[in-house]
Amino acid sequence: MKVSRRLLLALSSVLLIFALVLSGCSGKPTDAEGTTLPTAPSGATLRVGVIQYISHSSLDNCYQGVEEALRAKYGDNVIIDRQIGSDTSADADCATYAKNMVAQGYDMLIAIATPAAVSAYAATEGTDIPVIFCSVSDPVSAKLVDSLEKPGTLCTGTADILDLQGQVDLIRQLQPDVKTIGVLYTTSEVNSITQLNMLTDVCKQYDITVEASGVQSASDIPSAAAALASKVDCINNFTDNNVVNNLTVVLDAANAAGIPVYGSEIEQVKKGCLASNSMDYVQIGKTTGEMAAEVLDGGDITNMAVRTVSDSKPVINTEVLAQLQMEMPDTLANVAETVVTAQ
Repeated sequence: MKVSRRLLLALSSVLLIFALVLSGCSGKPTDAEGTTLPTAPSGATLRVGVIQYISHSSLDNCYQGVEEALRAKYGDNVIIDRQIGSDTSADADCATYAKNMVAQGYDMLIAIATPAAVSAYAATEGTDIPVIFCSVSDPVSAKLVDSLEKPGTLCTGTADILDLQGQVDLIRQLQPDVKTIGVLYTTSEVNSITQLNMLTDVCKQYDITVEASGVQSASDIPSAAAALASKVDCINNFTDNNVVNNLTVVLDAANAAGIPVYGSEIEQVKKGCLASNSMDYVQIGKTTGEMAAEVLDGGDITNMAVRTVSDSKPVINTEVLAQLQMEMPDTLANVAETVVTAQ
């Protein structure tokens, strides 16, 4: 049987329209503004770039949690490209890593610490590559999100909100006569400035003076730490990446002055800080990884609230306690976790 040319053309048109309809139905999900959202493709491999500002215990723990969460969800179906900034050029390194990952069309960037998040956010501007940040204390001031409740951009993540009220309570239990708390912070780290203001507000309740000393780079820390230790009752450390990465220098200055240093998490206490109202950075990383998976599976990142983590527990280094000839308060004897200095 012969089929006319006109009939063939008609059939071809019908098939083309049918194919276009199917294509539209199977397209990627979009948010309320029509922006295409990434999904986890069946049988394909996801590429996720992780930019970690520098390597120190807190940020390493964050990465551990991120990786565990992504592996638990995708197994070997995700390629994780982890890049870590060097101690001397971390900001420039992070900017380069982010640009390279964007150029290669990664499905997502995960940024650990505020400076890394700022680099990732800048590099992805004008693209549909989402950014999930980890352990950013003040993402609003860092201009990563419009608000904690509704980011409004292709960027969201976790915020580690230090329980500074609990930290000051811990210090007062160990040092009831404390009058002056010293703080060493990096002037370019937005999170440190936010934490300094929060600590100052808490200390006003107890007539405790906060003596703050700002530094710009690692080379400023030895002299600043020595000067600070000579005029305060103790030093309190935040999550300041520059200071954490040079914690031994701060500890040496404090030991020479015979005063304790208080950290922000357990790894700092293991390294020689007396105590900390400690946060679990592995868990913060896991929460970040879980958020990343939600977005990769089609969740609307623009409406995904920043998840704040503030749960903490007191941790005390008993070895440092003995060296400073201090005693464990009865109020902490049954509630604080004890550790010794890591060898």
